[in-house]
Amino acid sequence: MNATTGPNAAKVSGMGEREPAIRVTLLPRDTNPHGTIFGGVILAYIDQAGAVVAHQHGAARVVTVAMDKVVFHAPVYVGDLVSFYGELVRIGRTSITVKVTVEAAPLGAPGEGRRVTEAVITYVNVDRYGVPTPIPRVTGDSPPPETRETS
Repeated sequence: MNATTGPNAAKVSGMGEREPAIRVTLLPRDTNPHGTIFGGVILAYIDQAGAVVAHQHGAARVVTVAMDKVVFHAPVYVGDLVSFYGELVRIGRTSITVKVTVEAAPLGAPGEGRRVTEAVITYVNVDRYGVPTPIPRVTGDSPPPETRETS
């Protein structure tokens, strides 16, 4: 039994039906001594994917405040195509919370996808000085605002 077919591996059907915030193929430099991808590499991509979603919902510049418990359900291997799907959980006045779900599949075999982990990340929208600033509301018809920074 391996991680892809083991009792803790959640099979994912329909990979590709949703649009990921980020999709990457991981390389040998990202591995640990066991031949699987370092968890910290996955955490960094989770953070980036969540920030992409935050920007899509009106945040201009975000800093990470918290990442809820992350449990790895299945390993990621060199060459896997890893997709990071984000969904908005909540928008506050200056904070935004995003859930990121991570799925991996062998390159060229999207039907073999498996759930790797998920996390809920809270960001705070800040100005160029790091001071929390309100998140403008984005309507369905308007694109997210560009960074409002001036030189």
